[in-house]
Amino acid sequence: MLTVDNINLHYGAAQALRGVSIEAPMGKITCVLGRNGVGKSSLLRAITGQQPISGGAIAFNGESLEGLAPYHRASRGIGYVPQGREIFPLLTVKENLETGFAPLPRKERFIPDDIFSLFPVLSSMLARRGGDLSGGQQQQLAIGRAMVTRPRVLVLDEPTEGIQPSIIKDIGRAIRYLRDSTGMAILLVEQYLDFCRELADHVYIMDRGEIVHQGAAETLDTPEARRHLTV
Repeated sequence: MLTVDNINLHYGAAQALRGVSIEAPMGKITCVLGRNGVGKSSLLRAITGQQPISGGAIAFNGESLEGLAPYHRASRGIGYVPQGREIFPLLTVKENLETGFAPLPRKERFIPDDIFSLFPVLSSMLARRGGDLSGGQQQQLAIGRAMVTRPRVLVLDEPTEGIQPSIIKDIGRAIRYLRDSTGMAILLVEQYLDFCRELADHVYIMDRGEIVHQGAAETLDTPEARRHLTV
């Protein structure tokens, strides 16, 4: 289980996270929602080690991640799909996938077949440059790259952003398959309410750097939850 316990995070004098606590159990999809600018991406940057916390604790299966660089967290099983995808536009699809080899021992440095089963379009585009792919194809590539690292926790930052509906359905099916087939913990930051409602086992809502609601996905339809999600 990934546990975030009462963390604070600052950018200089500005406080982005205030006493945030969440849990992402193995074999479950946990979704964090909220309006723009409430601290969702800051939470993921704290978990993946891209931004240091100023208080609290983050642990995976009881082992503290404090002070570990992002690449060390990747080697511990934390896979990350960043907002905006951040694929390498001049590298081929195959080369982009191979960048996921970095935290792996030499014997595991191969691309799992599951990636091409989930995203068949990638197998037909291995020689294409990443920058030539559509936004939806790049998102599939970014998820595939994270899967190459053999994550035990998969962290995704707004995977549906700017993606056409047909690809959103493919991504949803892939996330559900990964939960059910691997038992990994999946932590998903989203603004697309229906996507979370269909996938999530548990949801958290953030507002002004704090957790203001948590519960089963069905609670997203309550007045309390909607109050923090409407613009």
